[in-house]
Amino acid sequence: MQTDLFSLIGTGFVQTLVMTFASGAISFVLGLPLGLVLVATDRDGIYELPLLNKVLGAIINAFRSIPFIILLEAVIPFTRLLVGTAIGTAASIVPLSIAAIPYFARIAEVSLREVDHGLIDAARAMGATRWDIVKDVLVPEALPGLVSGFTVTLVTLVGASAMAGAVGAGGLGDIAIRYGYQRFQTDVMLIVVVILILFVSGLQWFGDSLARRLDHR
Repeated sequence: MQTDLFSLIGTGFVQTLVMTFASGAISFVLGLPLGLVLVATDRDGIYELPLLNKVLGAIINAFRSIPFIILLEAVIPFTRLLVGTAIGTAASIVPLSIAAIPYFARIAEVSLREVDHGLIDAARAMGATRWDIVKDVLVPEALPGLVSGFTVTLVTLVGASAMAGAVGAGGLGDIAIRYGYQRFQTDVMLIVVVILILFVSGLQWFGDSLARRLDHR
């Protein structure tokens, strides 16, 4: 019985890892360009397009305002279209990514806005193209903030993945609900909570350490 419990929790932890890092990677790959577009097209940006900026900002805000539990249900048809099912670990990556992309986009926007505008002006004066400014100035200078923001996004996804577990996504959240709560197995609930605390603490420590190293390059 003890072996079965540890095997169950081990499987749940792996599912949580897959959900967190897969959706986190998608949020970074798609959220960072969105953040760059928001900064570049804003007033005094390197490619001013106020209308695009406002429309894109409104769309991002709309998705960010939807509670995750509602988003889970709302995107079921889209999830089925992509992965063929609305339940399971793979299916949960879809709503998790949809929730995380606009979240990280705003975090990336804040980090990118903190880059000294004088550096951008200096790059322009030396004949740098817009793309040169993005890859040689904006992203490198904002990197510590981007890493910190991505760490926060991953931590948020851990909590969201636990919520997704309540509707059949698997992972530690599913175990905590099915065994710890519904079957009144307090020991299972306690183990899951401790694992999640250690996991989140480890993530935060690693992200903070990496951000500090990048900040002192």
